[in-house]
Amino acid sequence: MGLAERNIVEETLQRALGKNGGAIGVKDSTPISELYGSLTFNKKVMAKHLSKHVYEKLIDTIENNEKLDVEIADEVAHAMKEWAIALGATHFCHWFQPHRGVTAEKHDSFLKFDGHGTAILRFSGRELIQSEPDASSFPSGGMRSTFEARGYTAWDPTSPAFILKSGKAVTMVIPSVYISWTGEVLDMKTPLLRSLAAIEDRAFRVLKHFGNRTAKFVRVTVGPEQEYFLITKDFYNKRPDLIYTGRTLVGFASAKHQQMEDHYFGSIKPKVLEFMNDVEAALIERGIPAKTRHNEVAPNQFEIAPLYEEANLAIDHNLQAMEIMRKVADDHGLSLLLHEKPFAGINGSGKHMNWSMQDSDGNNLLEPGVAPKKNIQFLLFLASILAGVDKHGGLLRTAVADAGNDHRLGANEAPPAIMSVYLGEYLDRLLNELEKGGKDPDTVKEAIDHGLRRLPVIRQDNSDRNRTSPIAFTGNKFEFRAVGASQNVSEPATAMNLVVAYGLDVVLEKLEKKSKGGAADPTVTAIEVIREIVKETKRVRFEGNGYSADWQKDAAKRGLPNAKNTPEALEMLTDKSVVSLYEKYKVLNKHELHAKYEIKLEAYAKTKEIELKLLKELALTMVEPALARHIERYAAASGALDGAGKNAVKTRLKECGDLLAELQAGVKLVDQVIEKAGETSDVAAKATLLAEKGSDALATLRGACDRTEEIVEHALWPLPKYREMLFLL
Repeated sequence: MGLAERNIVEETLQRALGKNGGAIGVKDSTPISELYGSLTFNKKVMAKHLSKHVYEKLIDTIENNEKLDVEIADEVAHAMKEWAIALGATHFCHWFQPHRGVTAEKHDSFLKFDGHGTAILRFSGRELIQSEPDASSFPSGGMRSTFEARGYTAWDPTSPAFILKSGKAVTMVIPSVYISWTGEVLDMKTPLLRSLAAIEDRAFRVLKHFGNRTAKFVRVTVGPEQEYFLITKDFYNKRPDLIYTGRTLVGFASAKHQQMEDHYFGSIKPKVLEFMNDVEAALIERGIPAKTRHNEVAPNQFEIAPLYEEANLAIDHNLQAMEIMRKVADDHGLSLLLHEKPFAGINGSGKHMNWSMQDSDGNNLLEPGVAPKKNIQFLLFLASILAGVDKHGGLLRTAVADAGNDHRLGANEAPPAIMSVYLGEYLDRLLNELEKGGKDPDTVKEAIDHGLRRLPVIRQDNSDRNRTSPIAFTGNKFEFRAVGASQNVSEPATAMNLVVAYGLDVVLEKLEKKSKGGAADPTVTAIEVIREIVKETKRVRFEGNGYSADWQKDAAKRGLPNAKNTPEALEMLTDKSVVSLYEKYKVLNKHELHAKYEIKLEAYAKTKEIELKLLKELALTMVEPALARHIERYAAASGALDGAGKNAVKTRLKECGDLLAELQAGVKLVDQVIEKAGETSDVAAKATLLAEKGSDALATLRGACDRTEEIVEHALWPLPKYREMLFLL
């Protein structure tokens, strides 16, 4: 973060704290600089607690990619312990990202005993660098037998330790990677860190091609925009489907939902604003730079967006933010929903990953400048991204594939499963001109005339935010919009890094060929390379409506991959070109990649089976009994009307009987799929069965349940309804 961004953070966070200091409970006079990151072992704290020599060595590791000197570990560990104890910590833990998608932690006490049996508090360098949690129940994709429980967590010094407070418990948390005792990757952070090394090295080489002598390194930056729903906790506790699957498996549409679009950017309800304020106060203490909060499209849907940071730190911060939001929601009598599609018929939640690169001088490498064509360096980086997506765009779809996100991708609320790149009218026109060898269009930026003389002129950007594009250029970064709200951003960030690293290699290889002999003008050779790549990657650029049926047909003609569901998307991980890509950049070997494939398929199959079994249970124990009671009342009314000689209830009674038969048929269909899945030992075949027949069976039974909800007397219905959950807060 540069100075300007830091100033924005301080102003924003000061407002978030409010006059009385918000949830942190500080006095008005407390400077924001003391509040921000006060629960983080950041550089300011390091400088205070470490010797100058150790501090400089640790900073070299964090900022300059220098190998960690284990000799400094004891002093760093002691300083961390003293800092943490002063804040009330009694335990420490290594915090890591296993393949199950959420974080994991094992807490150990600082308590030790000396040779005389006296209790002391101690934390050694060895404990800081490495821990050994029981690993038997973590998914490993067959890389490790269940009885081989050993796994190691190793300290990641590039992501600062932080203090976790939960009631009276205070713990020092150490961000870590997680590997098996044989050195195989068991987490999502290790591949991310390796992919960052691959892309940043190649981006730096491109800078050197242009004679850059001041930059010392390049870093990937990420900013995940987090969407979420809030509902009253009492409603949540009465919905077994929300508790066990994260989404509603039953629910008839409310007459009013999002069709009026009155919730989007609307006035934030006081109860929600209090929640948001307390979330931001907690984020401030952790040094997490939240910038934007607002109502989203669907009722009771919201978004929080950060300032961009170095990728590894940004992703750790997002994972922390998700946990903070859950805890604060609970404190406010609310439940946080992060599922990609918690409610049918209205928009689900994504986590748009804004991605860019920045050099050590603070220059954004995807900043076009006022005249993009003159900024050849920008266009060269742009070309590398096009080359990568053209070759390996399907990998990006794979990186966001899971049971929850299947409900979003391709629906009219999220980008389609086809991975294409949107650049905006100006850049698209400019590349077309370059391809033809023509000149730069005359107008670089135009003013938008809003017709109001007293307001300042609004400058028109060279790109727009095409909401139907999965990979959209948005001014000075790419927005990867296919990431699901509940997902760990490590996975899509790793895929994006690999895709662009491949593209940068294409660029570097072409530059090298054209620069042989050393006499060629680097700018001229760069333009020639850009022109070649623009021609070679034209199929992956699309400026139109990604939701349209025509685009599906057009994309098929272009040969772009279009995986419709998770099992289909995951097949990409078995492709030879993808295996070669991961191995070339030393991110995962073939064995580890196959394990990832198995883990993700197994997780998908388990999720679908849980949903099927739970919906069957809801149908049998809640929906059918409610309908039966409803039929009983109608039957009594029908008997009374028979005696009166007029019976208008018989038709309705028959409809109820037909619906009961439909429910029973739906349960039978679900049973058949569950039985078939149980007989299938091959995980890929099981996942495919559940994706196709399982999804159809679930939709059939749900349809009968929802029609039942529509007609059953409200007092008899056992579950909170959409109209209550989405509007009563």
